[in-house]
Amino acid sequence: MDQDILREDTIRSEEIAKEVEQEEKESKSTIIREWIRDILVAIIVALVIMQFIKPTIVKQRSMEPNFYTNDYLLVNRQSYGLLGGEPQRGDVIVFRSELADDQGESKLLIKRVIGLPGDSITVTQGKVYINGEEQRDDYTKDQSTNGEIVDLIVPEGTLFCMGDNRLVSVDSRSPEVGFIPYDAIVGKVFLRLYPFNKIGGIENPYKGD
Repeated sequence: MDQDILREDTIRSEEIAKEVEQEEKESKSTIIREWIRDILVAIIVALVIMQFIKPTIVKQRSMEPNFYTNDYLLVNRQSYGLLGGEPQRGDVIVFRSELADDQGESKLLIKRVIGLPGDSITVTQGKVYINGEEQRDDYTKDQSTNGEIVDLIVPEGTLFCMGDNRLVSVDSRSPEVGFIPYDAIVGKVFLRLYPFNKIGGIENPYKGD
């Protein structure tokens, strides 16, 4: 009788041990599946974000006094794409230029949209005129625009862009840059992340005019 009881206890102990082992295996398997799931979700989210957002760092002085070297900005790739928007006067955009960077690739420039398709651009005596109307320049560094342009018409599908630091900016006034085709636009700058004391959205000086 005692041997039968001992045998039953042994069998029960073995069954419990197997159950515990099975539970441990299932627990490990569940943890691994959760890790894989989390990694895949993170990759998908990252890919989606990359389709919409591009970080960029200002490397030149051409957008002072509103953007300075090493400002860290976020660019919305889809502002004029999936979101269905159109470029507006005063938008700050990043685009691929005909200039070459140090690696010989198309240099990315950051400029402000000044002229829209069909606009007539005139620059004379330090002032900018669009369709005959003098434009505000209080947001620019020196409140003056160099160069002489007379009744330059912005072609369809392109933009006329300038930097806010007009006296040093290489932009649409220069033949090396010229008009900016829509398909060269990387996106619209919508947020500054650094420096931390300037974190926030990007104001359009033409809004409300």
